[in-house]
Formats: sequence, C-alpha cells, structure tokens
Amino acid sequence: MFKKHVDVKALQRLSGADKKKLRRTAKERFPQASESDLDAILPPKVEVTVAKYPNRVLVYGIEGEFPMLFDVDGRGHELFPTVYALWKVPDMLPAFTLKGGEVSRFILGGADLMFPGISIPTEGLPSFQAGKPWSIKVPGNPAPIAVGATTMSSNEALKAGLRGKALRIAHYYKDSLWDSADGRYVPNEGFYDDIVVEDPNYASPSQPIDSSEDHAEGMDDSTIEGEEAAVDVSESHIRDPVIHIEAVEDLTSGVSEVKLPEDKTSEEPSQPTEEREHQNLSTEEIDSLLEKCLLQALHTSVKDKDLPILGSTLWSNHILPYRPPGVTLDIKKSSHKKLSKWLQSKSSSGLISAKEDKHKREVMLLGVNRGHPDYIAFRPEKKVQELVERHDNVIAEGSSTNQLEVAEIYKPSSHVNPIFMAVGADTGKYYSASEASDIVFRYIEKENLVKPTDKAKVTLDAALCDALYKGAIKKGSAYPTEIHKRDLGSTFLNRMQIHHRVSRGDEVIIRKGAIRTVQIMTERRQGNKKMTRVSGLECFLMDADSLASELQKKFACSTTTAELPGKKGQHEVLVQGGVIDDLAKHLVDHYGVPKRFIEVLDKTKR
Repeated sequence: MFKKHVDVKALQRLSGADKKKLRRTAKERFPQASESDLDAILPPKVEVTVAKYPNRVLVYGIEGEFPMLFDVDGRGHELFPTVYALWKVPDMLPAFTLKGGEVSRFILGGADLMFPGISIPTEGLPSFQAGKPWSIKVPGNPAPIAVGATTMSSNEALKAGLRGKALRIAHYYKDSLWDSADGRYVPNEGFYDDIVVEDPNYASPSQPIDSSEDHAEGMDDSTIEGEEAAVDVSESHIRDPVIHIEAVEDLTSGVSEVKLPEDKTSEEPSQPTEEREHQNLSTEEIDSLLEKCLLQALHTSVKDKDLPILGSTLWSNHILPYRPPGVTLDIKKSSHKKLSKWLQSKSSSGLISAKEDKHKREVMLLGVNRGHPDYIAFRPEKKVQELVERHDNVIAEGSSTNQLEVAEIYKPSSHVNPIFMAVGADTGKYYSASEASDIVFRYIEKENLVKPTDKAKVTLDAALCDALYKGAIKKGSAYPTEIHKRDLGSTFLNRMQIHHRVSRGDEVIIRKGAIRTVQIMTERRQGNKKMTRVSGLECFLMDADSLASELQKKFACSTTTAELPGKKGQHEVLVQGGVIDDLAKHLVDHYGVPKRFIEVLDKTKR
C-alpha cells in the first residue's frame, strides 16, 4: 500500500467532532488500547490532521509530528496504527513474533507474513479472527516492525496445518508512510536498513518507548513495516513473486532465532572469556570507550558531506559499529546517562558542533572540528572486517576456494559526464557508489551550491539540474531548484550506468547491469523421484562441470550438466534428489556466494 511514494491529494485539520469520532473508531478497532494509550497517539489538546490520498487512503497525524493512524478504505472499517504509534504504545495490538530476525528481511522486502515464519508459543497458537489488525515483532525487540490484517482465523489456520499466508501487511518500517515523516527515526539499536534483530539494550517488557531521548539511545523501541495490502512481495526486490513466496515458506520453516551482536557480525556459539569480561565495564571505561568509538567514527565514516545528521543516526550507524566485538555499549551506564548530554559535552569541548532540534526533539551533529587536539592525536584503527554490507560493495564470507568478491560499480553516462569533467574526473573509468557520490559533492563544493539558509540542502545550478533530471521530468512540469543532501547520492547514481564486478583470485570480470542470482529449483521427475537444478553459475565464476563433479561426490548421487535453451555459453547442473537446502549452503560455504544472491524454489511442495 505504501510501497511507492504517492503525493497527498489534500491535507486538512480535523474538527472537534471528527476527532471524537476518530477516537471512538480507534477504540472499537483496537480493544486492547486503554484511554491512556489513545491519549498517547491522539492527545486531546493538539491539532490532528488528515492527509487524503488518491486511492482513498486517509492518514491521520499529529500536526507537525508523526502519522499515527491510517484508514485503508476511508470509512473506518480498516483502521490501523502506524509504526510511530506502535512505538509509543507497543502493546496496542496483539502481535505475531517471528522465528528470528532473519525472517524480517522478507517483511521489509515487501512480503506478507507466512505461518512458517511465526514462532508458535509453548501454550499454542493464540486465538484470532480473520480480518483483525495484528502487528509483527522480532524476538527480543519490543518494537513492532509492521501491521496488517489476518487472512484467516486461528481455527482455519490449524486446519490448514499452519501453512500459507497469516497476515496481509498494510504498512511496515522503511515504507513510504514511514519515510514521509520529517523526523523519521528508528526506535532502538536492533533496527537496520534491511533487517531488524533483537535490541541489545532491551531488559524489561515494561520499559517505555515514548521518550525521544530513548529513541536516540537505542532503548525499548519498535520498527515500522508497511506494504500494499494486495501485494505479497515488492516487485522492486523480487523478480518472481511466486518463486519468492515459495522460498519464504521453505526458508522460514527452519529458521531459528537469529541473535546478532551490535557490530552486525554473526555471533559465535561460544564467546571468548576476554570478550565476556568486556561486559562488566566501569563507568570510566565506558566513557573512554565512547570517546574512542566517536573519534574512530569521525575519522572513518562521518563525512562532512553527510552533515547534519541526527544523533540517533550517529549512534546506530557510526558509533556502535566501532565498539570491540562482544561488547554491549550502553549510554545509560556512562557518566552522561543520555546521548544528548554526551554529544553536548563533546560540543562544549570543541570537538564537534551539536545543537538540539526543537522540532524533532533530538540533538543533531552539525559539524566536526578536524583541527581539534583530540582529533589530531587520535590514530584510527584499520577495520579488519567490514561490519555492514554497503550498497556498493558486497564481499562474500568464508570461501574454501579463492575468496569471491562481488561489487556494484557505476560508469558515467552522458547525463553526468559534465559533472565529472568539471571536477577533472575520468569519464571512462568505473566508480563505486561512494566514489561516484564523492564526485557530485566535490562539484557542489567547487561551485559553492550548499544552500546558505539550510545546510542540509543543495541549490541546483543548470549543469547539476540537467545531470539529475533532464529527460526524467514530465513535459510541462517545473524542474526542481534544490535537493536534500540525503537524496543527492542515490539520484546521481540512478543517472549512471550500473555494472557489476566479480572476482575470484586472479580472475576478474565486469558485466553491464545489476548482479544476477543463482537459481536453485527442485522438481519431481517420473513419479516420486526428485531432481534439483542449479543455474546462473557463470555470474559468480563457477564452472558447471567442476561443480557437477564435486556435488556427485558430496551427495553420493548422479549429476549432469546441460546448456540452457536459448542461452549460449550458460549451463545448468542437474543433481539427483531434493538437495535444495544443502546445495544452497554449499554454494555459500564453499564458493562464497552471498545468500542474498541465491534464489530457491521447491516445486515438490506445491
């Protein structure tokens, strides 16, 4: 529903009578909500606005703040809270808990919730009716990530063997409704761009989620999920919805609870003693560690072009990734107690420039004093392992052969060539996403295009406007005169030619277009016999004949290769038996193919 951005048709304030009617409807629709819960999302003495969309959807919000409710049919029959409302009142709706954080990738990718992805309590499946609003949570994280309507009752679900669709998602974290709020935020440290995991600071289900300070510090929060009710899977993420939904049922049925440490690397089953000892840090040691992580971030990941940034973004995206492995960094155990006070103390020392945004009720990082003695004296550590998969660089893990490296790269097109030439950059070479973004920001700095009255925005001159929008604006429409810094990099990349580079050892290839996936499919042959087929190997520099010989020994079965019809030079490997999961694991462990580039489909379960 909110998968793509849609312009608001009209925006107006609600009258007193309409506000009372909305409150009554919410009370009927959310019977678990108390009067104080309703006061939290619809305060009695504030203005409430309603945004009307072309598809008849109504979005209700507190004026100048966040959207709180949305009405799918415009008549109150399908009223839902937004994730912002659920972060204020997490238990407003009953919630399904996922089997693990890894399952949240499917929800954030646009898929509806399937029963195999739900963790069933020991007391059994809770009772529910069809068409009722429910939310979705991740184990160990109190903040809901999505809301939707149940597709069947609990009795019907049990009769169906807990297979099929459980919840039709209406809205989720990271969709356009979440993104439409000016002060959008994530509630805790478990929320990432493409996955939600447990909140490492979550201690008690009774902790509040309403404080804006807690938002910045990563305490008890929730996530947002939304999606068009009639759509199972986002087309922007999945080429074949049927394949993906089958994959969701197959993969999530065996997913265990995934608990990732804050540094976004997989936690080992047994933690070294020295790492466990890190958990018992004194206040002075935590203050020292905070200082070190901040300086490391200022040296490596915080760029002047990204400023200003929210304090919560600085904390989750820049500071936490640099703490030692196995350490839970809790700002509340420091001498400052709050993120805002800590940042303001650093601002007072002259290391950074920080100021509280009264509208967003959060401290923002405005600038970095790179001439400060502490900054100059600090020697940043070289990161041994990339903690976050960047959009422009995906490196596969643990290959027992040569390590596979896959990266998206970009080549300047005729649209952006003038920008590259203006800063003396080569228009014939390939650039990573970060390198390409640096080019456009160098141009902005060279031409002094940062808006004087709003440092977060860039004024578009003729060359930059043409580079970003020429040919993309409908005839008769006015060209933009400015752009926000956060949107500039992605808009600039969209005007370049995307390629991908794959390397394994000394072998390197560059191909035009986005990275393709490896397809693994199991189907029935001659009665009850199964056959598994794998294709798309050439994209990752794998030889079909070599893989077939290897799988024959590994699975003790017959294998063969065949050329794909109509695709010269591309082959598939056919393996006897239903080895879809083991084969996918082998490609990840032995060949280093990232899981995100493997598509699986089990036709035997249809």
